[in-house]
Amino acid sequence: MIKKIFKFIGKILIAFVCISIILVTLYKWVPVPITPLMVIRYFETPSEKRSLWSHNWESIDNISINLQKAVICSEDQNFVKHSGFDIKAIEKAFENNKKGKNIKGASTISQQTAKNVFLWPERSWLRKGLEVYFTFLIETIWSKERILEVYLNSIEMGNGIYGAEAAAKYWFQKSASQLSIQEAAAIAAVLPNPLKYKANPATSYIQSRKAWISKQMRYYGPLQLKLEKNND
Repeated sequence: MIKKIFKFIGKILIAFVCISIILVTLYKWVPVPITPLMVIRYFETPSEKRSLWSHNWESIDNISINLQKAVICSEDQNFVKHSGFDIKAIEKAFENNKKGKNIKGASTISQQTAKNVFLWPERSWLRKGLEVYFTFLIETIWSKERILEVYLNSIEMGNGIYGAEAAAKYWFQKSASQLSIQEAAAIAAVLPNPLKYKANPATSYIQSRKAWISKQMRYYGPLQLKLEKNND
């Protein structure tokens, strides 16, 4: 009986690994149509407000380099250097949390992409373990440019607003390709809590975050060259 149980569990694990690899490989080229968070948010939203729900996929070539830089400077400045996990940031977050300071995460853009596209928004060891697994997969199968492209098209950027194109139109009534440095920084500034913060009009807190992100962007250098070099 025990052997049968282990055999059954083994088959499930093998099937899961095979399906996950196929799915990650498929998304290397195919736009991600919907994420688990989008589904959850959709059913949490009152029916009369669901018409505001917006998600428009755009190629990274049609997303302003300003927004690409802004989210990296805001969320993961070592994105083009690490292999999915920022060890120094993890160690720093661990030390801060151990000292009783405000709890700070250390999730990279790769980890956030893995969580947003393949998993559910819950704090648990199971989900964290699966996040590590999917992060390893996308870092192995996708390029850095593709990870950033999927990230910019799948993350929540407002209440019912998903992806760069939808966010640009919602917050600034323009295409994602036309975002200025200040507009891109404003959108990046709300990412820690897009249901609470507004990119436009910005509160004093978002204004201060926007100023900090804009300053970081000036020193970040030519992003596209870094992405291409990392992909070689």
